[in-house]
Amino acid sequence: MDDLIGSKAAAAITTANYKRPRRTSRNQTHQPQDSMKDVVGSKMEAEAAVITTTIKKRPRRVRPTKSKPKEEEEALKEVDMEDLGFCGNEILEIRAFLLEWYDRNQRDLPWRRICRGDDEDGSDRRAYDVWVSEVMLQQTRVQTVIDYFNRWMHKWPTICHLARASIEEVNEMWAGLGYYRRARYLLEGSKKIVEGGGVFPKTVAALRKVPGIGDYTAGAIASIAFNETVPVVDGNVIRVVARLKAISANPKESVTIKNFWKLAGQLVDPSRPGDFNQALMELGATVCTPLNPNCSVCPVSNHCHALSLAKQNKSAQVTDYPTKVVKSKKRHEFSAVSVVEILDGQDMIEELQPDGRFLLVKRPDEGLLAGLWEFPSVLLGVETDLATRRYAIDQFLKKSFNLDLKKSCTVVLREDIGQYIHVFSHIRLKMYVELLVLRLKGRKNVLHGKPESETKAWKSVDSKALSSMGLTSGVRKVFSMIQKFKQNKSEPIPGKARKRKTPSS
Repeated sequence: MDDLIGSKAAAAITTANYKRPRRTSRNQTHQPQDSMKDVVGSKMEAEAAVITTTIKKRPRRVRPTKSKPKEEEEALKEVDMEDLGFCGNEILEIRAFLLEWYDRNQRDLPWRRICRGDDEDGSDRRAYDVWVSEVMLQQTRVQTVIDYFNRWMHKWPTICHLARASIEEVNEMWAGLGYYRRARYLLEGSKKIVEGGGVFPKTVAALRKVPGIGDYTAGAIASIAFNETVPVVDGNVIRVVARLKAISANPKESVTIKNFWKLAGQLVDPSRPGDFNQALMELGATVCTPLNPNCSVCPVSNHCHALSLAKQNKSAQVTDYPTKVVKSKKRHEFSAVSVVEILDGQDMIEELQPDGRFLLVKRPDEGLLAGLWEFPSVLLGVETDLATRRYAIDQFLKKSFNLDLKKSCTVVLREDIGQYIHVFSHIRLKMYVELLVLRLKGRKNVLHGKPESETKAWKSVDSKALSSMGLTSGVRKVFSMIQKFKQNKSEPIPGKARKRKTPSS
């Protein structure tokens, strides 16, 4: 049982008291809460026969044996989780208690205010709202998402409105949410749906064919908007189910994840699948939290095996489930970032003024931060000194934009601004930031024309336009460093002495 009960809990459980999974019988002293007796009593009588007997299988008794090959261990782990399926009465009580709790305690969120429509237009509108909200909520806190969702819906109230948007507009709206691939998939998916007639797919199978919609998002849309009886499994659901069944198998392994989907599928209420899925996720987000679960107010605490084990053994805790997985170390990368500002006109200016145009480069359409705009930068293999970084930037500017710092322009200012560390999910990027102020010779400003590089898309914008663009938080941080440097700069730019006022006679 080590894979499923955990080393702490295993010591507290004897073979005798684990022969049969704990379940509530009508003849036992435990009864549903008083407010739910009428709801659950007759419903269990009528629906218990519908629950298949396959989920009532008696757990296999695992005896200590010699170590098994990895393949056999994985197979055993899968069988054990299947054996820990929910039984008929347990399913009915969890459904009833959880839905009653959700009806009384659900948070007031804008994407839940959309009226459920019986007509096709109403269902499609709800599907669109669910889609956008669920995509935004991936890897992002609810409080952060609320404002983004409201602004998004004000600009693109329907999927047809979104399909007419440009990627630049979408990125501008998304700026600050991170994981920008999500925004691109929303746009691509909306275009495909509109091109196919504008009718939202209504089943998980059909939704999975839309770019960017995976199992989780498909299940959320199908159950919440179209009442399909399908599960939804995210981190919150995994945590709740793992504690209900005291499952300590690695929640990141594919076999374990598949079994969590099966267990969640057993629980879904066929009469209110969307509400039930939201209730399960809500429970994980607000009560059954990762570090401080509030078991005293949990509506299904009587069915929680993790809580039962914690009461039996002081060394066991509810937070032992699911198993903590050691995160892989982030890859360290380094880059030289040059904020290139092109000054207009021929006259040298005394001090830094926001009258130049900034050079922006578009990232490739695939990979990290695909299709987004950034300042010219060069990835470095390792940490390097200032001279090496500047040489790399000089070569990049010359190759990509025909900007030769010695021949085609005058360097008005080149200042090392500082360093900034930007953390992605799997990368720790250290950026060395410089400000490079240039004045082109011969009044030839190539930045006002078309890009001369066939493979590198670029544009030049003034500071006002740059501030309103959909830039990543990393690029915004770099620009903020530049603005702060300019504000604190008191010395004049070399090239022209400060004029002194002549005393009046």
